[in-house]
Amino acid sequence: MTTVFILAGLFSLLLAGIPVAFALAGLGFLLLALGGFSPLMVPQGLLSAADSFVLISVPLFLLMSNVLLKGGVGRDLFAAVQAWVGHWPGGLAVATILSCGIFAAISGSSVATAATIGTVAIPEMTERGYPRRFVLGLLAAGGTLGILIPPSIPMIVYGVITEESIIALFLAGVGPGLLLMGLFILWSMLYARFASDYRPSPRAGWDERFSTLLRALPTILLAALVILGIYGGVFTPTEAAAVGFLGALVVVGLLLRTLDWPKFKEAVMEAMTTSVAILLIVAGAKVFGKAITLYRIPQDISMALSEHISTAGVFVAVVALVLLVMGLFLESLSMMLIMVPVLAGALTALGLDPVWFGVFFVIMVECALITPPVGLNLYVIQAVGKASMGEVSAGVWPFLAIMLSSVLIIFWWPDLVLYLPFKF
Repeated sequence: MTTVFILAGLFSLLLAGIPVAFALAGLGFLLLALGGFSPLMVPQGLLSAADSFVLISVPLFLLMSNVLLKGGVGRDLFAAVQAWVGHWPGGLAVATILSCGIFAAISGSSVATAATIGTVAIPEMTERGYPRRFVLGLLAAGGTLGILIPPSIPMIVYGVITEESIIALFLAGVGPGLLLMGLFILWSMLYARFASDYRPSPRAGWDERFSTLLRALPTILLAALVILGIYGGVFTPTEAAAVGFLGALVVVGLLLRTLDWPKFKEAVMEAMTTSVAILLIVAGAKVFGKAITLYRIPQDISMALSEHISTAGVFVAVVALVLLVMGLFLESLSMMLIMVPVLAGALTALGLDPVWFGVFFVIMVECALITPPVGLNLYVIQAVGKASMGEVSAGVWPFLAIMLSSVLIIFWWPDLVLYLPFKF
């Protein structure tokens, strides 16, 4: 009964419009006070949340992605990919997904990926006769690759919560990320094949292909440097983020010369705002997590799940359903910080690998990013495409079905997630 009251209190605060960070920290403090625990646990929890070397990578990755965004690398990436695959069936849609995947490998941010590629792709695709609903849905869904294809900010946060290896989580995201890209591309090509108003793009000449590739090459090499540096053990994720930020400054400031001082200030301010919001939520979740642990809430929920759910498949299905409902009114990071500490204890008893569960959780978080009314990617694409929320929401449903189908695939084929972490 205590668990029900605590969860009801938390959701009441959130539905009342109280910011997630303050709702978590405030309820955590109240629980500690009512339980007779030392109030010093609150500042200790806040300090321990901020005192994390791994979390330093979050503002650094955000700085890198914002610098690249303001430097206009999205245009260069899209132009290069379009020149090579634009003449395929559904070529512009394929180019959009590939561009999202490449930028995701640099930024680790869904919102940055959707905004960067969407700014360029939406007018190009609508001009070529793609229906607006399809275009808007494609960009909203393609942007979610930013938190699955490593480096991924939510995976960093998940690793901090569960104390799992960040590198193992990054490796685990590669297979599902490529799978989701492939499914999006397949759907786009089928859609173009049977759409009555689709007009194919002309084949680009070799001069255009190589000139656009040359301009996009520094950005592609930066992505390779960050990813290979992490997987090769040259950098920790935090060091890779710092190298990536420095590399982004070199690419857009010295090589491409597309970043001026006002744009740089905008990038820094936007990265700072997002970083503060994320770190505040993490700190609030730390206090709340300490309180519910002392009340034995995770242990009680794990025991209840073990008693009533005997198979991993049923557990995954129930968690997926809960996350879909939560995604209707909570943003992605809040879902992770609230649910992961509660569910983590049940994983071992059900034989679920925590790394696999992290990838599954991130895919479900991706679904939350494109479900109304609070899906962040919907608002980003609505602003970029100057569209109504109804248009964007109507376009995402096929891609939401594809993402849910990918959950089934990784459940029945877990090696797609776990092969690389165990191999390396």
